[in-house]
Amino acid sequence: MNEFKIRSANQDGAEVSWFAPLCNGDDEFIGKHDFQYKSNWSNTSKILITADQLGFRNILCPSSYQVGQDTMTFASAVAPHTKQINLLPAIRCGEVHPPMLGRAIATLDHILKGRLTLNIISSNLPGMNLGSADRYQRSKEVIEILKQGWQQDHINFEGQFYKLQLDNTQPMKPYQQNGGPLLYFGGYSAAGVDLCAAYCDVYLMWPETLQNIYELMQNMGRKAEAYGRTLDFGLRVHVIVRETEKEARQAAAGLMKHIDDQIGTNIRNRALDAKSLGVARQSSMREASDADGYVEDFLWTGIGRARSGCGAAIVGNPDQVLQKIRSYLELGIRAFIFSGYPHLKECKLFAKYILPELKTISLPQLQQKIPSIEPLTPLAAGIRN
Repeated sequence: MNEFKIRSANQDGAEVSWFAPLCNGDDEFIGKHDFQYKSNWSNTSKILITADQLGFRNILCPSSYQVGQDTMTFASAVAPHTKQINLLPAIRCGEVHPPMLGRAIATLDHILKGRLTLNIISSNLPGMNLGSADRYQRSKEVIEILKQGWQQDHINFEGQFYKLQLDNTQPMKPYQQNGGPLLYFGGYSAAGVDLCAAYCDVYLMWPETLQNIYELMQNMGRKAEAYGRTLDFGLRVHVIVRETEKEARQAAAGLMKHIDDQIGTNIRNRALDAKSLGVARQSSMREASDADGYVEDFLWTGIGRARSGCGAAIVGNPDQVLQKIRSYLELGIRAFIFSGYPHLKECKLFAKYILPELKTISLPQLQQKIPSIEPLTPLAAGIRN
């Protein structure tokens, strides 16, 4: 039986996070946009500040050109209004000259007093069409330059996209004195997996069957081990929790009642990553679902009819949702990024029914002292090789 290792194997809690809909994707009904849910400062900051008050440990601030606010500007503005939550802004590598990006990251990290984490994005930039291998190579170079700036007093770098000689890295120094913010990464191609294994700290996956998730973790664990590293694992997934299973399923069906196949296709295709391997995997999962859209217990794929990325939701009553989350915990998932529609309402429902039942921890707290690493096996969740 194959085994893989995780970075914080002895951790007895999880980083339970929420989602800030910067990309104009918030609504009560998918495919029927209501202006009151428009992605703007007022709406999105209210969701983030509420998540902070309710006890979520982190919050993803995504990046999208067509329909989104600027991620770093938003994060910088909202940071002083938060008390304990970490921020996870998405960094689209290549958008900003790396030393200037490093300065922006350091500025934000100082505002947050170390509560900054980063989501590394390698998607195409607006108006460009760079191949996958080149996009991930560019991301590798950006990360290497950032790490030199965080850890050294000079930058000496020569790569395919960047050639830099810089004698002063003080403007890039973050508040965190442990090598810089944790890097979160989601990607499925061979080049993306290699990038994460070599440079990042948390591998984020979209929802799939438990078996498929375990296989992804196995593969990433082996890749990281080849670099002498270990990673934490995370799951980005929607959630619909109600007092009863019937109410939860009704809410899921109602969410999509204004969607037909053509509208759903149009919404999915407008994303810059609409043709990625990860999106293809979400489509395959949806095709394997039953007539009601469930691919396994409490995992509903209907939402993927109109979402190019994360295309499934945990649906059920509080006990069922907790059961599903615990099955992921047993696999070794250490970070969760949840979301729901509308985001503020579902954030409050999750905090009411689920959050008090989960022991939560902030993954960056583990940077200074990582516990001993133990092999993780799939037996606890009923998965067999």
